[in-house]
Amino acid sequence: MELTLQLKALADKINQLKDKITTEESTKHAFVLPFINILGYDTFNPTEVVPEFTADLGLKKGEKVDYAIIQNDEPILIIECKNWKENLSVHGSQLFRYFHVTKTRFALLTNGITYQFFTDLDEKNKMDQKPFLEFNITSLKENTVNEIAKFHKTSFDVNNIVNNASSLKYITEIRKQINDELTNPSNEFIKLFANKVYSGRLTEKVVDEFRELVNKGFNQFINEKINDRLNAALNKEEQKQQADQVEDVVHDTKINTTEEEKDAFRIVVAILRRKLPTHRIVYRDTQSYFGILLDDNNRKPLCRLHLNGAKKHIGLFNNDKTETRLPIENIDAIYDFEKELLDTVNLYESE
Repeated sequence: MELTLQLKALADKINQLKDKITTEESTKHAFVLPFINILGYDTFNPTEVVPEFTADLGLKKGEKVDYAIIQNDEPILIIECKNWKENLSVHGSQLFRYFHVTKTRFALLTNGITYQFFTDLDEKNKMDQKPFLEFNITSLKENTVNEIAKFHKTSFDVNNIVNNASSLKYITEIRKQINDELTNPSNEFIKLFANKVYSGRLTEKVVDEFRELVNKGFNQFINEKINDRLNAALNKEEQKQQADQVEDVVHDTKINTTEEEKDAFRIVVAILRRKLPTHRIVYRDTQSYFGILLDDNNRKPLCRLHLNGAKKHIGLFNNDKTETRLPIENIDAIYDFEKELLDTVNLYESE
């Protein structure tokens, strides 16, 4: 969760600053070094992150790669940087040469926005032509963040990354092929389906006719699948809301919201106003607890207060939305949990 928030903060910074960044050097300092820091490496420690790392090529001396991340006195990742405006596809050969003369298994080519991670799956000690992981930091998806996390200092494991890199590389290529075929289907792709439904001879004219049919068929299929999933999710949410409403009607006849609970709610609002407008903070009193929700949504509990028993407790929520109860002497003690309450807001706002 923390890694996701850090990457999002860097993405926001990039979107704000990129038009003011004009050189490769400023790209390094504004975009790439913060990314290395997010991975847990100290960019101010020359034994951990080495700028201008020497990668001499035979008789050609003085060749240097922009950065090398070091572990146990050996490079584990070499990084070549370009200006954020540059297309990385024309710069792979330079990193390819550096990879060959270092002991690393991983290389990164980046312009601070697009990141391409390479290894040596095809031939040992020889960098692959295609990256096994590529992403745009300003439009990250959750599964990509999980792959980035494997390069974090606390979890870096060469064998784990290499073993996963092969499937990751081919899945990426397969997804690109699927996208290409759906955008501009090849004759082979069209014939694959036409042969299954058309009994006549597949002339050039027939293939051209099926081109539009195959395209329409796939688009309709994908749209229907998306609608099915949306409808299933909406129906599930509607059923849940109806069940909650029935439960609330039953409970309302037995619930008495105390002045103490109302005062406690005002304390929580006072804390969370730093990040939320007050209308988004809503309470729901139940027989067993006094719940405080974000946007009146049962799936976004901010905290629960247990004030009617012999002992008072505050219930806080982690990433899995599991409640942890902690004792409080009185409602003033809610102020002691300011950080935890604000962290919970961050959890929902980053979803």
